[in-house]
Amino acid sequence: MAYGMHYLKGAVDCHVHTCPHLNGRSANIFESVRQASAAGMRALGLMDNFQNSSGYAALAMEELGHLGVEVFGGLIMQPTAGGVSYEVARNAVDYGYGPQTGARFLSLPTHHTRAVAVRERRSPAYLETTFWVPENGKVPEPVPAIMDLCAARDIVFDCGHVDGREAVALVEEAKRRGATRVRTHGGGYDTDTIKQIVALGGYCEFSFFVLTHATQVGLTHVDQEKHRAPTRTIQDLAPRIRAAGDKAIVSGDAGIYLLAPPVEAFREFMLLLEAEGFDEAEIRRMNTDNPADLFRIGSFLPSREA
Repeated sequence: MAYGMHYLKGAVDCHVHTCPHLNGRSANIFESVRQASAAGMRALGLMDNFQNSSGYAALAMEELGHLGVEVFGGLIMQPTAGGVSYEVARNAVDYGYGPQTGARFLSLPTHHTRAVAVRERRSPAYLETTFWVPENGKVPEPVPAIMDLCAARDIVFDCGHVDGREAVALVEEAKRRGATRVRTHGGGYDTDTIKQIVALGGYCEFSFFVLTHATQVGLTHVDQEKHRAPTRTIQDLAPRIRAAGDKAIVSGDAGIYLLAPPVEAFREFMLLLEAEGFDEAEIRRMNTDNPADLFRIGSFLPSREA
């Protein structure tokens, strides 16, 4: 058994990209579930920039639920998936094979945001179509209604790939509206911003992808344009993870063909965390307890209704 596999027993990787994509994948969804089961993992969260992944998750549970891995999905509100729309979000929460198989999270865009578009040097016309929170901090419509939906369904509101100022404004608004399950992507935020987010009750997720050689290659993340993601080191992430404290989550963010399949990529991330001085209890909190709490792992059962 490869060293570090013990970190995966019962673990939850809430950020797996093995749904169909424009770029090649290292594994398909069924292969990912089988590999997670062999490693003794508890759950996988499917992310898809092109459509609501809860349908894929429901299918995986119908076919492979007996393997003991809870597979869940949700909606990233990219234009390709319907955009930032209440109606699209409302449909997503019931999309599947019956009760308890709908979206477990509703996410603002992960690439079609002003913050990412500026970094990618997109055209002014493209920037005008992207999501952002204005400088006055007022969260634009229909996001408040989507937050209300997350609160009513007790599912995760995900801030997507926005900048730190926007993330704080979104977490504040979500809290005001009773959406208590909030995920942000904290790898690029400064420690003060991260502390603000967690003080408001938000979780900060830190992914393996940004530490890897896959960031050296231009990829088609959401459309036919190729762009590189920011590259970071474990030394960059470590103080940010520590700033998030009890609200830190670690994920693989793997699935791209350039990396090992998600289970192996997740193991490698655990070894980097160990090498950087995180102890087993801290790693367990970040890769098992926190994502299980955030996504209510174990509260949903696969449906067998027609």
